[in-house]
Amino acid sequence: MSLLGIDIGSSSCKGVVFNASGKQLAKDSQSYTAELTGSSMVEMNPHLFRDTVFHLIKGLSEKVTDDPIEALAISSHGETIIPVDINGHYTGKAIMNADNRATEEAGWWAETFGKERLYHITGLPLHPMFSLNKILWIKKHQPELYSKTAKFLSVGDYILMQLGLPPCTDFSLASRTMAFDIRNHCWSTEILDHCGIPREKLAVPLPAGTVAGILSKEIAGKLSLKEGTVVALGGHDQPCGALGAGIIQEGEVYLSAGTYECMATVSAKPLNNKKALAYSFNSYCHVVPDKYVTLAFFPAGLVINWFVNNFCYEDKMSAQSQQRDLFDVLEENTQTTCPGPSGLNSTPHFVGSCNPYWDVTARGVMAGFTPGITRYHMYKAIYEGIACELNLNAKALEEVAGAFENMHISGGNAGSAFTIQLRADITGKPIITLKNTEAVCLGAALLAGIATGVYKNAEDAVKKTVQVQEKMLPDYQVRKGYEKQIQRYELIYPSLERFRKT
Repeated sequence: MSLLGIDIGSSSCKGVVFNASGKQLAKDSQSYTAELTGSSMVEMNPHLFRDTVFHLIKGLSEKVTDDPIEALAISSHGETIIPVDINGHYTGKAIMNADNRATEEAGWWAETFGKERLYHITGLPLHPMFSLNKILWIKKHQPELYSKTAKFLSVGDYILMQLGLPPCTDFSLASRTMAFDIRNHCWSTEILDHCGIPREKLAVPLPAGTVAGILSKEIAGKLSLKEGTVVALGGHDQPCGALGAGIIQEGEVYLSAGTYECMATVSAKPLNNKKALAYSFNSYCHVVPDKYVTLAFFPAGLVINWFVNNFCYEDKMSAQSQQRDLFDVLEENTQTTCPGPSGLNSTPHFVGSCNPYWDVTARGVMAGFTPGITRYHMYKAIYEGIACELNLNAKALEEVAGAFENMHISGGNAGSAFTIQLRADITGKPIITLKNTEAVCLGAALLAGIATGVYKNAEDAVKKTVQVQEKMLPDYQVRKGYEKQIQRYELIYPSLERFRKT
């Protein structure tokens, strides 16, 4: 038998089929684009999610007929909401996680409920992106839509209804709404009563790795699956990625390197204390029973994409003529041109900063230019800046969660030894790469395997599937060469913040 893990992102969806040993049997992905419908408003037709997921399931199932898919689970990004009627038909467009229209609603919570109390219950720092604020915005500005909506669902919950199953959600995705009591694993009566949202308008919360249902003959046929294929509850992408990277025990740390760089540490209790709130860390339910994850994240890969798209045309042409990967060409030229520290300080705050500052008004900076600076120095400086921001967050995370030894890394921005070594050198932390690079999809597939008895529990699943590729140790001589640059980096944001306030 094989297991399918699906990862629904905000701009693309990926599916990977694994056997019980964690070997990849087939994978595919497909992109889509959200709509900017107004100031701070980002929406999407929910059918794009449904059609993409269905297309991937069908195609992947047809690739593994020798080892048919017996069970699947879905991981998805959080915060996006999809309003549906009682039959699962959408009543309005999906309001995406990047949508920040609900600023007044977020302010209302601060004034009437208190961000400290909210953080104690939910483990989330107050922000307009969270689902509950978007629901309140609809209730105020689109009352007709609110009244005809039976459920406000996450993307993962919505896909379950499209598969003909009840609208359930796991504890980790429920945590991303800002309405979930993370200690008692239920919707918070105190929060919902305060804002007048009935719990009936939300999905039913259940543990990840629970059987959500089995596919009917009709639905299974459309997807080229067997009747009775099991669908299990997956979870939020970061906890699923942590499971797929083997991060399930207290004190372990997962590093997801993508559009955003995200660290996740595991604990037996939520770490939503005053120090964590000061850093705006998210601390909420893991997909592993009785465990919690605490996140520190910031923009990363999107800065690289911006630079490459705007400054590296010649390198693109060179890579095409040589039939080589663009990033291999860039790294080769960078290491020749700039073998040591770039001398530049670059912050990745292109769309504001996340942890540890949580400042939506922050802007990206590159400082330290001299006549000898080339685009390769700038390219390296961006990665150095990502590593310096990671270093800031690692130190903050250790203040809250305690010291940790290393990080398990995966993600699209983690495919290069050059960039991983920079992270290790500047943080002083060993970084462990994995043989399977699709940690989120593997985590979802493992939850499907746990639900169907392929694995006894998360520990058994990790033991049988997660394999280390390499442990990259920090070079302390290199780190010594970066000391002044790291010190300058740590002064940039506070200095700019003081300047903005004068």
